[in-house]
Amino acid sequence: MALFELDRSQYPEAKADGSLDIDLASGKYLKLWQGPQHPGITGNMSVELTVCGDEVVEGRTHVGYLHRGFEKLMERRTFIQCFPIVCRICVPEPDFNEYCYAAAVEELAGLEVPERAHWIRTLILEMGRINSYMMYLGGQAGSFGMGVIGQWATYVRDLMLDRFEEMTGARIYHMFILPGGVRDGLPEGFAVRMEETLREVERALKDINDVMYCNAVFKKRTVGVGVITPEMIEPYGVTGPNARAAGVAKDVRKDQPYLVYPELDFEPVTGSVSDIYTRADVRRRDVHVSIDLIRQILQKMPKDGPVMTRLPNVLNWKIPEGETYIRGECSRGEYGYYLVTDGSGYPRRVNVRGPSYTHAMALLEKLIVNANISDVAGLMVSLHTYPPEIER
Repeated sequence: MALFELDRSQYPEAKADGSLDIDLASGKYLKLWQGPQHPGITGNMSVELTVCGDEVVEGRTHVGYLHRGFEKLMERRTFIQCFPIVCRICVPEPDFNEYCYAAAVEELAGLEVPERAHWIRTLILEMGRINSYMMYLGGQAGSFGMGVIGQWATYVRDLMLDRFEEMTGARIYHMFILPGGVRDGLPEGFAVRMEETLREVERALKDINDVMYCNAVFKKRTVGVGVITPEMIEPYGVTGPNARAAGVAKDVRKDQPYLVYPELDFEPVTGSVSDIYTRADVRRRDVHVSIDLIRQILQKMPKDGPVMTRLPNVLNWKIPEGETYIRGECSRGEYGYYLVTDGSGYPRRVNVRGPSYTHAMALLEKLIVNANISDVAGLMVSLHTYPPEIER
């Protein structure tokens, strides 16, 4: 039986398009809900499962549990007032929203960002990438019953939050990247303390590799499960580690370089078969890439110089009419902001392109067919989705 296709001998009621004419009264099928209040779900969303025995024959992703309407809220706020909003579109990796929005405003307003600010921005984004991956690793291990991995990952993530707090004054929502640059430079001795944190992350990754990736049970439950083929990449809008695990080296940092990535030495991490195990392995290796990038940044970045360009009165800031799309590579794939201005003091339209939308909706519904009920949580987490990106 081909992957993602129902065995017609087992399901003679299957239609020509592969869907099922499900009659719940027949007793053959059962409808279950996984989420939204469930440990095996990636946030405020749920999946409506139709099962036959322990096999999933149909899945439908349901969102609508947040309804925060970030994009619409931004149309009623000045450009500077939008910053407390954008960072909440992705809680585990808020700085990427700050960067994309700031870069979009800068392009339309014609602002030049100081070189040192570019280096600090890149540093912040790589720190945030590590934090996001740590949260993912804990969730992926927990979905297969390895709770201790989540404790280790949370510990080193908390150490990185210490560095964020030292730099920005906040642990989660930093609001440090503003139009024109960043709020401040690095604290004295920051590089030394960051190196100590990176060594702790490396030590934890070694333990996680030994306990999780070398675990025979984890391999048996993840290898060959939830495969994303290279042919699915473009039709389903697959980006980031989900695509790179299939051998498709899609990485905006290389494909369309921004900030100081052209001055850094790195290559996108790829795999050969995008199943749950390979996607997890690509992300683990990607953490090592981010560690190396942070070390390069701290070594190469200018030690002094301005970090913020001169801004007009932000309380009465009118940006010329125009539109732009700014993209970058977050921990889950391509992240983008489409910003339209009409010459007033408010954004005319803001649209956020987060990778979670395509991964958690169409892609998950495709991969979940033929999966065992016990693998649904692990499969879902392996796509690394954040529901606020969907309901923005």
